[in-house]
Amino acid sequence: MTEGQPQHTHSSSSWSEVIKSLSGTLVIAIFVVTFIVQAFQIPSESMENTLLIGDYLLVDKLHFGQDGLWDKVIPYRPVRRGDIIVFHYPVDPSVHFVKRVVGIPGDKLRLIDRRVYVNGIPLNEPYAHYFRPHDSYRDEFPRLDLAVMPSVSGTWWTQMQKLVVDNQLIVPEGYYFVMGDNRDDSLDSRYWGFVPRENIVGRPLLIYWSIHNPDPPGVQLTASDKLNRFLYALSHILQITRWNRTFRLVK
Repeated sequence: MTEGQPQHTHSSSSWSEVIKSLSGTLVIAIFVVTFIVQAFQIPSESMENTLLIGDYLLVDKLHFGQDGLWDKVIPYRPVRRGDIIVFHYPVDPSVHFVKRVVGIPGDKLRLIDRRVYVNGIPLNEPYAHYFRPHDSYRDEFPRLDLAVMPSVSGTWWTQMQKLVVDNQLIVPEGYYFVMGDNRDDSLDSRYWGFVPRENIVGRPLLIYWSIHNPDPPGVQLTASDKLNRFLYALSHILQITRWNRTFRLVK
């Protein structure tokens, strides 16, 4: 150190470098979360057996990009039938849903004895899962001759009347019809309507972690017991992890 130089100069310089480094990392992290990937947890059984409760996903937010600046840089592709998408639930946009696209704009869609027909052609859906008895509305969609059921949105029921021709539901431009792979236990387009294109966040890319029920055996924890659930999961992470699903690509 030269004579007369403040002793804290080197320390201040080090802290300045650390702050710059952390700021740069934070900016990159915000950019990645905002534009590229997003973490998502499967909250329900509606996509079994493709996705299970306890699956933690990375969602690719670029794959289905829309017109804009990014189109000049990244080769997007349109949403297709069979794609799994994460989207803002149209009834409550603050909630994220994950379902599979069954109908795209212009499609004429119907279900006959659980089999999905699009434009008169049956879809090959090896991922579809059934386990409940036959239901006249759920498995023979669309049925306009039935009484309105509590599980069906009134707004959707009214809209559907105008879009059914020859017992087929016509998917409007800019909208998508989605269903869960667990067809008997999925709150999907049959009950609340279409997904607007702008609601689509992206597609699940990777299961980066998957766990069994994180609650201690024989103990019923409530939603407010987050700390106890976290501590138990942390101390039993090897036992509750589904290793055969971790780092699995979503298809």
